[in-house]
Amino acid sequence: MSKPLLGLIFGAILGCLDGLTALFTPEAAPMITGIVIGSTIKGVIAGIIIGFVAKKYNSLPIGLVVGLGVGALLAFAIAAMPDESGNHYWLEIMIPGSLVGLILGFITQKYGRAQTRTA
Repeated sequence: MSKPLLGLIFGAILGCLDGLTALFTPEAAPMITGIVIGSTIKGVIAGIIIGFVAKKYNSLPIGLVVGLGVGALLAFAIAAMPDESGNHYWLEIMIPGSLVGLILGFITQKYGRAQTRTA
């Protein structure tokens, strides 16, 4: 399976699981549907970006760094938006989002099909 497609599929799965971690924050329970949908979309976007980078650079360290960076950047964009009462959930959003990116970086580099070049 190609690295971008692998990133897309696992990005959706891990993004959904990332959204479900919001259940550990009691204030977020009423908004769980929107959180899971948003996290799934965020995971798909991260997976596609990380997959294309993994396709271009066939290097596990680069995949891990880019995955962590993309995951953290997308999570930061979400964490920067306050809730109705003005609270930010930096750690609750940044840690799982960064881990999703790191895992996606690993999966796409380790298990994705490397691009073969023909002469």
